[in-house]
Amino acid sequence: MSEKTVVFEDGNAYENMTGIWSQLVGKEFIEWLNTASGLNWVDIGCGTGAFTAQVAELCSPGHLLGVEPSEAQIEFARKRPMAQQVAFQTGDATALACVSSSFDVATMALVLYFLPDPAIGVNEMKRVVKPEGIIATYDWDVPGGDLPHEWLHIEFRKRGIDYPLPPSSDVSRMDELEKLWTETGLQSIECKQFRATRTFANFEELWNLTVKAPAFSGVLDDLTPEVISDIRSTVENELKQSSSGSVSIHAHANAIKGTV
Repeated sequence: MSEKTVVFEDGNAYENMTGIWSQLVGKEFIEWLNTASGLNWVDIGCGTGAFTAQVAELCSPGHLLGVEPSEAQIEFARKRPMAQQVAFQTGDATALACVSSSFDVATMALVLYFLPDPAIGVNEMKRVVKPEGIIATYDWDVPGGDLPHEWLHIEFRKRGIDYPLPPSSDVSRMDELEKLWTETGLQSIECKQFRATRTFANFEELWNLTVKAPAFSGVLDDLTPEVISDIRSTVENELKQSSSGSVSIHAHANAIKGTV
């Protein structure tokens, strides 16, 4: 696939596509973590705060920090209703500006496979979490073809069109996650798969939201209007639509948790 780097700087585009998808998994993921209230959380790679907002709402954290490299994403997150309950800071997931053993729970939601070296990120989570604290993540199963926009990837592959994937896509496999958590020395490791379905009013809504996503805007910029139109027509005909014209897209994420 393409070597292009996906840059998340448009908060609205990220929220409307990735943020909403993340929350579809996030609620079940939080229930699965089954944490006590009043704990100190750090959400690493928080983006627009989609998952962070769920932690604030559902977990009653004593302290909640959202860390994100993009200032534009943090500015979007700070406008959420829950923002007053969260401290946000720009930062690198592989070099957190956090005191060691200062959190009870560290999470990454749809982030780990974007790190060039996921092991460094997991070790950073381990460093900032207290003994017996929880380290957890969920990521779309990229090798399994279960990304929310796999329907467009399929058409790109048929046409030999390069498109970017997260640089460490393989880590989203369940066996790779379990191997990484084990090699990091984490205990009480558990894995779970979460399925998500999102229904769009019609194909036009699905298409417009998808092509604005950072993963596709750069790809489409290199294509002629005629090719884009042909791709759109082809995938619209192939996707199953309800009698009302709505389109449902399915995806699944692999999740893992362990204790320090």
